[in-house]
Amino acid sequence: MAINKNHEFEELDGIKCGIVEKKVNPARVAFLKSILESNGYTVVAAPTPAPKAAPVAAPKEGEVPPVVAPPPAAPETFTVGVTDYTFNSINAIFGRALKTADGHVVTLAYWEQKDNISQDEVPYYETD
Repeated sequence: MAINKNHEFEELDGIKCGIVEKKVNPARVAFLKSILESNGYTVVAAPTPAPKAAPVAAPKEGEVPPVVAPPPAAPETFTVGVTDYTFNSINAIFGRALKTADGHVVTLAYWEQKDNISQDEVPYYETD
């Protein structure tokens, strides 16, 4: 059971993992995988299970069964986790524990893919 919403873990492909993000597209999986693997984590990406459809009530005697349209195809999304189930992405980002492949600190803007490069920000307590 998770301590809070920011510290989730579950089994992905039979491996207990700390959840990094859920319902991410394949491009985001590749981005997260490159960051996490360069920081020494083993990444597991499992397809997100399809949503469960509500059961259709059986028609009563003498009624015409309703026409049921097939459910729409779910977009291909993934759940990304790391085998270190104590991993917490929020703590790792704000604790400045993650580095890019070229050695810069991963910032929140870089993690959210708002910036193409990670610009090392000087913490407020280290400024003059």
